[in-house]
Parts: sequence; C-alpha cells; structure tokens
Amino acid sequence: MSLRINDTAPDFTADTTEGPIRFHEWIGDGWAVLFSHPKNFTPICTTELGTMAGLEGEFRKRGVKIIGISVDPVESHHKWKDDIQKATGHAVRYPMIGDRDLKVAKLYDMLPAGAGDTSEGRTPADNATVRSVFVIGPDKKIKLILTYPMTTGRNFAEILRAIDSIQLTAKYPVSTPADWKPGEDIVIAGSVSDEEAARRFGAFEAVLPYLRKARQPAA
Repeated sequence: MSLRINDTAPDFTADTTEGPIRFHEWIGDGWAVLFSHPKNFTPICTTELGTMAGLEGEFRKRGVKIIGISVDPVESHHKWKDDIQKATGHAVRYPMIGDRDLKVAKLYDMLPAGAGDTSEGRTPADNATVRSVFVIGPDKKIKLILTYPMTTGRNFAEILRAIDSIQLTAKYPVSTPADWKPGEDIVIAGSVSDEEAARRFGAFEAVLPYLRKARQPAA
C-alpha cells in the first residue's frame, strides 16, 4: 500500500515504552508526529531522538503528540534511552514503538511486504527506508511525509515550521510561501475573491493576478 498526503494514517496496535497503544485512540482529537528509525543504537538516530525529547514542549504548545518507532523490540528501546540521554542531555519521555515483527514499518510503506517478519538479524542498511516522518491531523489524515537518508539527520525545526503552516492553512483560506516563518506574510487562496480577501485580511498586495500576499491572520 502506497501512502500519500490526505490518506488516512493506518491504525494499528503496538507495544511501546509507555505501554500498549491503539494508534488512532492514542492520537485522540489532536495532532501527532510519527517518526521512524531503522535500528536502535545507530548514531544519527540517537541524536534525533534526543533532539525530539528536547523539543517536546514546542510540539505540546501546538497540540501535537510525538511518538517514535524503531525496528527493534521495546526492551531494546529502554536500553537505548540511556544512551540518548547521555549523548544529548535529553531524557526520552514520549513513547517509542517496538516493531519487532516489522508490522508498522510495512503498514506505513517503509519496508516491502517481502521484508520478512522479524527484526532479528537485520542491519540498519536492511531497514534504510525506515526514515520517514508523518504529520497526522485530528481527522487522522496524513498531512506531511518527509523521508531522509540514514546519513542525513532530520531538521526538526523545519518540521515545527511545517506544522505551523499546516495548522494555519487548515484554519484560514491561505497558503504559505517558500521559506515562510510564523508572522510573515501569507498567500491568499485562489478561491477567495478580491472583495472577500479585503474583508477577511484587509489590505493585500497583488504581486500577480494569482499571487496575492497579506498579513498573516491571527493563528
């Protein structure tokens, strides 16, 4: 199954470092980020999990839960957490899914169906495609997918920026331009007439007939 933006995020049950969960139930009526890892005790993933632990408050401000998954059992995750804190100074308190049987990795199209049914004996290279980030909305739809190679650590500031945009554009008929940051001008949706744009956003700049910029509405 190939996953795309606006598809329903597949539901599943799994063991985590915080106990068993049913994914959609765990998300509740808020937002979630699911970020995946090919193997425990790998250097780049160690830095990423620690960075996410340090940013957990920023995600919480946005009403976003975070959850990690690695292609290894939960008992191994608990041991890895010590290394993560030692390396980054941040304790992992969010749940980490154990994917011993590769079920979730396959469900989210990060491993092929023929990848086997156990994490035992698999190397990080075998699981190199389990390096994706999924942003999931309250409607359980996938809003964003990012996939990184193993050699490139993820930019979690960009993920926060993207969430700010996704949440803003879910609330107002606007889009955000390249390199947009919160507080900067937005682009008015083409479905909004000039008259309605003036009523909703005040003065706006028509850079092109199809590119109208205005001040960001209150989030």
